[in-house]
Amino acid sequence: MVAGESGLGKSTLVNSLFLTDLYKDRKLLNAEERITQTVEITKHTVDIEEKGVKLKLTIVDTPGFGDAVNNTECWKSVADYIDQQFEQYFRDESGLNRKNIQDNRVHCCLYFISPFGHGLRPLDVEFMKALHEKVNIVPILAKADTLTPTEVKKKKIKIREEIEQYGIKIYQFPDCDSDEDEEFKQQDTELKESIPFAVIGSNTVVEAKGKRVRGRLYPWGIVEVENSAHCDFVKLRNMLVRTHMQDLKDVTRETHYENYRAHCIQSMTRMVVKERNRNKLTRESGTDFPIPMVPGVADNDTEKLIREKDEEVRHANHKLDSHHQHDHEHSASEHNSDHHEHSDPQPNPETHSDHKGDEAL
Repeated sequence: MVAGESGLGKSTLVNSLFLTDLYKDRKLLNAEERITQTVEITKHTVDIEEKGVKLKLTIVDTPGFGDAVNNTECWKSVADYIDQQFEQYFRDESGLNRKNIQDNRVHCCLYFISPFGHGLRPLDVEFMKALHEKVNIVPILAKADTLTPTEVKKKKIKIREEIEQYGIKIYQFPDCDSDEDEEFKQQDTELKESIPFAVIGSNTVVEAKGKRVRGRLYPWGIVEVENSAHCDFVKLRNMLVRTHMQDLKDVTRETHYENYRAHCIQSMTRMVVKERNRNKLTRESGTDFPIPMVPGVADNDTEKLIREKDEEVRHANHKLDSHHQHDHEHSASEHNSDHHEHSDPQPNPETHSDHKGDEAL
């Protein structure tokens, strides 16, 4: 992914890196059209071959970034795009068929810093702080041919200090193993000191010292794109395509994607627990809706209304109790009368005994 203001040479550098022309049909907007310009996401696929190995790279461009009058959260669409690629990979990884998962995650973001000014601008700081937890950020000092070698060195030191000051986490090159040769260690040290990479891009071929090279022709001389004494283009290309491509992918997989995956699993767990608690509350109370307050009523009026309702309920309960007591007494009296009418008369014990005496005699 490449990001940065328009006019910093992003398209030219991409074409220089991969020896292609990805922006043939590009339309440049005028100043009036850029007032309400929004950030777009465009994708280009390019096939390259390095040392017999064919690679298919996807270049993601962000035209419109930082061009509008109001650039508030103009990086949000970029962050959303990175999250969308993480989400798609997470869905594919969680599916049934996980053999041929297409990896469209963003493994590196080249962020272009303007050579005009004194270090980082607020937009640069906010963009990198918003994305440094999602993607490997590699800062680029654009159009280095506008600066003298001394100015390039001072600006690099200034930018590195500000990156550390604002707590921005850019891509960190891995340390060399102790058994590596001295030449490799020296190259690694030079690579780390080159941050941010001061680059120059060119799509034209010029003749310099009897040979044709890609560069820029000025009245005072020729700037060669692939000359390490002129810029860091070769270091950047070797880092991206040859030496550190796998490490960029590993950091994306082991750090940025794992953070996203852990966040997704944590959110899903919270949703499950919340749903279980809600169902449990529904079973116990019979409702999952809180009792609404009476809207538009002051506290005193609410208390008065509650007291009146309590009094009405008390009177209603009293009437209901009286009615139940009356019904109970009426039922008891009817039961007693029925008992006297239908019971058999008991014989007189004295008459019965006399009758028995007569029979004995």
